[in-house]
Amino acid sequence: MSDHYDVAVIGSGPGGYSAAIRSGQLGKSVICIEKCGEDQTPILGGTCLNVGCIPSKALLDSSYEYHKAINQSSDHGIKINDISLDLSQMLTRKEKVVDDLTKGVSGLFKLNKVKSLKGFAKIKKDLSIEVTDEEGSLNLITADNIVLATGSKPAELDFSPTDQKSIITSKEALSLKQIPSQIIIIGSGAIGLEIGSIWSRLGSKVILLEELEQLLPQADRQVSTSAMKIFKNQGLDIRLGAKIESAEKKEEKVLIRFREESLEADKLIVAAGRVSYFEDLLDEGIDLELDSNGSINVNQFCETNLKGLYAIGDVVRGPKLAHKASEEGIMVAENIAGLNSSLDYELIPFVIYTHPEIAWVGKSEDQAKKMGIDYESASFPFSLNGRSLANKEEQGFVKMIVDKKKDAILGVHIIGSNASELIQQAIIAIKTELSAEKLGSLIFSHPTQSEAIKETASLINSKAIHISNRKRKK
Repeated sequence: MSDHYDVAVIGSGPGGYSAAIRSGQLGKSVICIEKCGEDQTPILGGTCLNVGCIPSKALLDSSYEYHKAINQSSDHGIKINDISLDLSQMLTRKEKVVDDLTKGVSGLFKLNKVKSLKGFAKIKKDLSIEVTDEEGSLNLITADNIVLATGSKPAELDFSPTDQKSIITSKEALSLKQIPSQIIIIGSGAIGLEIGSIWSRLGSKVILLEELEQLLPQADRQVSTSAMKIFKNQGLDIRLGAKIESAEKKEEKVLIRFREESLEADKLIVAAGRVSYFEDLLDEGIDLELDSNGSINVNQFCETNLKGLYAIGDVVRGPKLAHKASEEGIMVAENIAGLNSSLDYELIPFVIYTHPEIAWVGKSEDQAKKMGIDYESASFPFSLNGRSLANKEEQGFVKMIVDKKKDAILGVHIIGSNASELIQQAIIAIKTELSAEKLGSLIFSHPTQSEAIKETASLINSKAIHISNRKRKK
């Protein structure tokens, strides 16, 4: 005997819980299966909420407060003596933030009548789902629609398998009980830079080894060049073109060799990206199509080649971002309910939560060049923005790429304080086809950092007030 549902969701990360909640809102009977948790209660929220996005942002905030107290309080006329760091309390605060949010997801499940089940799911040939709990008991579930939202896992390097002690991933790096003297991070993408920033602020010597010859090659070149200078000034030792040859444990240290050089560290953190995760999910003989990267192949609506089977988030193509997964989950739920929903994949924002933050959406200058677009670009520095100066946040700039003939905004790139919040204005402007001139003509409140976006748009059309109207082209 099996339980039947309209929608069965496997995985409870941002994509999975969004798909489940939206399906419940639309009147569907829903079950969400999650393998992680204590006792018989699943821990909801996935990697993002439990060991990724949320705990890392909590520690980024705490570590920056510590950094400001030491380095910036005197500039404000605030004298603080005998500053000390309680790492245990910092980690406790992080765990409380995570716990509050996981309870919030559980509450939303109850509100929307989503049943939650803990166990290991396996999809059988007839697309029924066999769920095994930790004691080996089986539950058989059938559903008209199945949504795979099993996420991703950290990529491991052949020469440095993690041991959760000396050679670790981002997960363990967010729960270190002591501040390491020296840390080496393999990878200088968003994860590597954020983790490096946390521990550097708390007193570790941090070295980031990047195999590529450019920092953040997916970002606009002007942004990545500026970021490199800023992070180096902050004390992050970023070494580009550093192809790792070997990594081995040596007593209490880790020895890393690259480019005929060798380094020792207390911790080696592997932050070389993430790969789709769906191990042991499918029964043998299920002809589910995969793409060239080993992810589940889907169309623009996240439909697989098997009718009634969908896949979303990190387990499919595209950037491995929580907000992308969440919107895909909502889209799938709405399409199952017959609402004809779709996503604009060209307008997915990218954010790195360092300080200053980095965020962008749309085309970079190099992309515009390769596409043969007749474009122009302009940038406005936060050093000329009143609110940024008042807040002592003058690093960085806003850059805008615009189609010269249409005055259409093609991309916006920001490095600066609150870039993660400011970039949303750019998304709205591009989506609503607001021209640079019209964006520049809107009334922005003063003083705000948002005015940097208005000034950049105005600069495109030589109407800026707080900077020379000579175009700032790179």
